[in-house]
Amino acid sequence: MRHVDSFEIQPPTPPSHNGVPRSAWARARRRVSRWHRPYIAMLLLLDYGSAALASFIAIRTFDQAASGFSGTKEDPTWFHTVSFLLLPLGWLIILWGNRAYDRRYLGLGPDEFKRVVRGGVAVAATVSFIAFATKTELSRWTVGTALLGALLLILFGRFMARFVLHLVRRLAGQAGHRMVLVGTLPETLEVYTAVTRNPDAGLVPVAIHITDGYAAARGMETPVPVYAGRDVLALVREVGGDTIAVCGSASAEPGELRRLAWQLEGSGVDLVVAPQLTDIAGPRVHIRPIEGLPLLYVEEPTLSGPALLVKNLLDRVAAGLGLLLLTPLFLAVAIAIRISDPGPVFFRQPRVGHEGRTFRVWKFRTMYVDAEERLAGLVDQNETDGMLFKMKEDPRVFPVGRFLRASSLDELPQLINVLWGEMSLVGPRPLPADDGDFLGDVRRRLLVRPGMTGLWQVSGRSDLSWDEAVRLDLYYVDNWSLAYDLSILWRTVGVVLARKGAY
Repeated sequence: MRHVDSFEIQPPTPPSHNGVPRSAWARARRRVSRWHRPYIAMLLLLDYGSAALASFIAIRTFDQAASGFSGTKEDPTWFHTVSFLLLPLGWLIILWGNRAYDRRYLGLGPDEFKRVVRGGVAVAATVSFIAFATKTELSRWTVGTALLGALLLILFGRFMARFVLHLVRRLAGQAGHRMVLVGTLPETLEVYTAVTRNPDAGLVPVAIHITDGYAAARGMETPVPVYAGRDVLALVREVGGDTIAVCGSASAEPGELRRLAWQLEGSGVDLVVAPQLTDIAGPRVHIRPIEGLPLLYVEEPTLSGPALLVKNLLDRVAAGLGLLLLTPLFLAVAIAIRISDPGPVFFRQPRVGHEGRTFRVWKFRTMYVDAEERLAGLVDQNETDGMLFKMKEDPRVFPVGRFLRASSLDELPQLINVLWGEMSLVGPRPLPADDGDFLGDVRRRLLVRPGMTGLWQVSGRSDLSWDEAVRLDLYYVDNWSLAYDLSILWRTVGVVLARKGAY
């Protein structure tokens, strides 16, 4: 952190141009940020290879793969040209048309994968139309295997490419965007906290340009240098930035944002706007221009409807199957607990659930039977804030219980709560019923069923502060979807294997 008392206000520098005296053909072709160029080239190679590999697998699997191509046995050149050249190229063209290579959708979020799936549907429709129009009798099993295999391989290839990109961003600090934040100091610091919360996003603020004057920041500590009264484009070039983020109220000044966009034309610098809407996912935000004024429509959270019914059905089915398949494991854990410390196998504690209803959660017991009596002497050693008591080296936990906690096996009996409809597979963390009245923002967590896993668990678990855990829970409540649930379940596997934040 640094104090904001080491810079001088400089008079504004006139902009380089006002957007008019410049030919559109003179626009800069290359952006300042170029990490996406080799990344897109790699994706093109991966996608082409995936489609060609899927064709090869389909041809090797089915004997009738070449049906519809007359004279293939004598000269298979045309068949192989279609299978290994034209069809993979068709994939690339359709994926490009669906903007699956647009740099704005690469590296983070589900949009990239959604566009690949839409592209797969378009490829299947195109192949079907061509076969119908030319009256070609293709092998349905071969075509289906080639198309579905290509889609799965492309998705897997992009997942691995994204994994490598995230490693590069986290470990090397490369392949990202160097941002200059513009706005008042509180607004820019809020955006700084949001964009640096997830290093995988590749957004790296390198400077702040405040619009409310030097006095507003004098003596304060900031994570990056702070400037005032500077020409923004000149400042971006000085600090080596490639993106300007206009924060909060700075985007509402009449004409200023438009003039800044004009000034950036041809500079290769990206312009993004961070409105005063935090913790709202993209699907809930829609832009509707009215007479040149872009209005942001924010939809209400989806807390009912068909998607919720499907979620409840999937919860019950998955919980039932899980309990059936995990019965041998449950027996082994129960025996280990009884050997470690005589007493009940399960720990039942009242928790607050959906709409404030109280239920008793099922967990494997991980503490000695006198744990509640010993709690009073350990309160001053609490290592977390908020409503929960946590200690990394809690003396009340017996050795087997420590393993159960680290591996999250102690949470598996909550499948019983899921089967009974008291919990969900994914949702906010269930909190003890005797730890407060859940007033204010915290009470909003009760709009959905608590979950066995959730956004808080895949984001740090017990290592998070109470305020951060509440923020993540509320974000999930306001933005949940079936796809988001599946994403959290997938991330849970990695978190459990890494044993991060579990104690």
